[in-house]
Amino acid sequence: MELKGKKVLLTGATGSIGKPLAQALARQGATLIVTDHSAHGLNELAVELRRTGGTVLPIPADLLIPQEVKQLADRVTSQTEGIDILINLAGMTSFNLFHQETETGIENLWRLNTLAPMQLTRLLLPHLLTQGSGLIVNIGSIYGSIGFPGFSAYSASKFALRGFSEALRRELDGTGVGVTYVAPRYVTPLIHTGAIHRMSKALKVPMDTPEQVAQKIIHAVTRNRHEYFIGFPESLIARINGIHPALVDGYVRKQLSVIRDFALGKR
Repeated sequence: MELKGKKVLLTGATGSIGKPLAQALARQGATLIVTDHSAHGLNELAVELRRTGGTVLPIPADLLIPQEVKQLADRVTSQTEGIDILINLAGMTSFNLFHQETETGIENLWRLNTLAPMQLTRLLLPHLLTQGSGLIVNIGSIYGSIGFPGFSAYSASKFALRGFSEALRRELDGTGVGVTYVAPRYVTPLIHTGAIHRMSKALKVPMDTPEQVAQKIIHAVTRNRHEYFIGFPESLIARINGIHPALVDGYVRKQLSVIRDFALGKR
């Protein structure tokens, strides 16, 4: 897919991956509609992109609020006459043993990671079908294919997003509208603190920078990939888990005591 001149709606645009992805899309000549919950952050991003010649429209929206998801879709269709590509990037992570999760935490996790992308897709899909072309890009996680201890709620939300992407891709076959699912592995945080980062270092988990992930997303989009798993050996383990999960059980079991210690704050 050629990105030059395409209108792209990017959610989570001011996040650690969102910003370098917006920059990469702008360099490719895309017209950007960027959204996030922070109006201030969006305006700063828009100024930066315009300074380098990018065309960008910032639309703040809190995707945890269903009404704001609908308002975002309405503003996109009314102010831009529709889009060519929707990139559902906005999301959140939760690292806890499952009994530590809260009701509100689980609901927010699912609302942002799964329900908001589904509802935004539902609202914008009629336009894409009418024009007979377009692409929906859902950014999941390697944990959407490998259920990992300490990430039960998060994994479930990303498993659901992957299943939605697969089913919708098959449903839209022949319409001119495609669906791409991209699964990053661990992404190096901007601030190297927190239990997840310390655990990942202790387990020697391979890490990618946000800029590397942004480039991989661009690659998946321009190459029309249906599914794209970022990183090795994670991509291989995800495939094995789909065929013979018992093999992955043994691999994860060796790490379980370390994961539990970090989740419980013992390290």
